[in-house]
Amino acid sequence: MNLRMSIGLKLLALGLFFLTPGSSLTAQTELLDDIIASVGGELVLLSDLEDQYNLIKSQQQQGLPPDARCYILDNILTQKLLINQAKLDSIEVSDEEVEAQLNARIDQILAYMNNDYAQFEAYYGQSVDEVKAQFRVDLKDQLLAERMKNEILQGITVTPSEVKEFFERIPKDSLPYFNSEVELAELAVKPEVSPERKQEARERLEELRRRIVAGGEDFAELAKKYSDDFASGRLGGDLSWTKRGSFVPEFEAAAYKLDVGEVSKVIETEFGFHIIQLLGRKGNTIHTRHILIRPEIQEEDIVRAEQLLDSVRQLILMDSITFSEAVKRFGTDEVQSFYNDGRMVNPRTGNTFFEIADLDPDVYFAIDTLETGEITNPFRFRNASGETLVHIIKLESRTAPHVASLETDYARIKAATIQEKQARYLNEWIEKTVRNTYISIDPPYTSCPVLEKWGVIAD
Repeated sequence: MNLRMSIGLKLLALGLFFLTPGSSLTAQTELLDDIIASVGGELVLLSDLEDQYNLIKSQQQQGLPPDARCYILDNILTQKLLINQAKLDSIEVSDEEVEAQLNARIDQILAYMNNDYAQFEAYYGQSVDEVKAQFRVDLKDQLLAERMKNEILQGITVTPSEVKEFFERIPKDSLPYFNSEVELAELAVKPEVSPERKQEARERLEELRRRIVAGGEDFAELAKKYSDDFASGRLGGDLSWTKRGSFVPEFEAAAYKLDVGEVSKVIETEFGFHIIQLLGRKGNTIHTRHILIRPEIQEEDIVRAEQLLDSVRQLILMDSITFSEAVKRFGTDEVQSFYNDGRMVNPRTGNTFFEIADLDPDVYFAIDTLETGEITNPFRFRNASGETLVHIIKLESRTAPHVASLETDYARIKAATIQEKQARYLNEWIEKTVRNTYISIDPPYTSCPVLEKWGVIAD
């Protein structure tokens, strides 16, 4: 892959990683906010270009070519054109969707940091709320662009003859070489807390409620000290103003029945046990705080999950149930594979093939001696939140190292053919849409050959 192609691929994924550890939110140089381009009603700031340039430069060991900024600006202009057209076509992204995405990305980072908020603030130089505020608009624009792009590219398919023609255009000495790879299916279960531990958690929360309602103790102080929701607990349990539909049904049903200042009875959700206090109400928007107590998983709970999976494994081996049926019947939906019929997806590549280096060591040693179609014994793993789950893994396929061919790698070659066709179609859409969109690009960028398709007008 040449350097320009590498830059392009990094830019395609750039928006997805703006909140991951390794990228700093603190400016390394003085903020540059001159407007260097406009696409319809969307503006491009010099800081937009320089931030992306510096991020890619920090990740590119061999350095960047002299015209790197031209290619980066081309990608930014494409993003802005998609956003501008999405607004003209009345494509919408809800505030709730943006908030959910923000929370998911923040939660993922915190999981890497063992939910250490002090480490988060030291690393990013801002609090969680400040990070969210900084990126909320950018994330909404990113989601708008993605939705518009999906609208443009939906329905694009390729025929077998197109796949063959694409493959035959690749020079023989440039065909990719694939190391040994495996495809895996997973059935994961989450250990269930025993009734005894649940009762202990409920009683702890009942006592906290008594101390607040009858004893007059401060809700916020008890939340800081005892709540297992670390994000809100450090804020006294405060969940801020939220619209209807923001919480799980059990929580929301209890919260909307409260009068201002009232503390709910203990309620149970998938997260544990809660007490809720209503702080304010504006129509369908409420301001609440809560204390969460999670029942603790014990060793015997994990052992029960292992025993369950061992029994399910025996049923699969006796053909009493298929692996796919077992996933749907017994699996937890808290793992990605549940939504892919048990198939595990390689997060590095986005496909279902794993090289040995891509596998978690525990998974590698579990499947190393398996034959195709065989299933591991149950073993434990930790999810992104640090919780212990148990899974069994089926070896779907194993390939030897080989040069790519239509016979062995048709699915991947087909995916590459579709990507090329989509890129060609998107470029055609850009060239057509640019004719009806005001585009302005400042010097010196008007001299970039890659920007010629934008029909630039120098200011």
